[in-house]
Amino acid sequence: MWGTFFKAIVTGKHILSPWTWLAAALTVGYVIFPIDVMPEAFLGPIGFLDDVGVMGVLGGILKWELNRFENALGQVHETTAERVS
Repeated sequence: MWGTFFKAIVTGKHILSPWTWLAAALTVGYVIFPIDVMPEAFLGPIGFLDDVGVMGVLGGILKWELNRFENALGQVHETTAERVS
């Protein structure tokens, strides 16, 4: 379902919330830029925990978007089935 979801985003069949785009941009920025709440240089592997946490939040937001997409698909299928009947 993730493949269908991402294809729908790329083709414009599913529009992501502006908050999802913002969360994605902030996540990428936080993970890439060297400014960290828990710096890896001082804490070693433990310093990656904040990065993992931020990516987990983005994962939750994407899951919410996937559910929204699946619900929209279900409504389209129900409407189509009603027309056929």
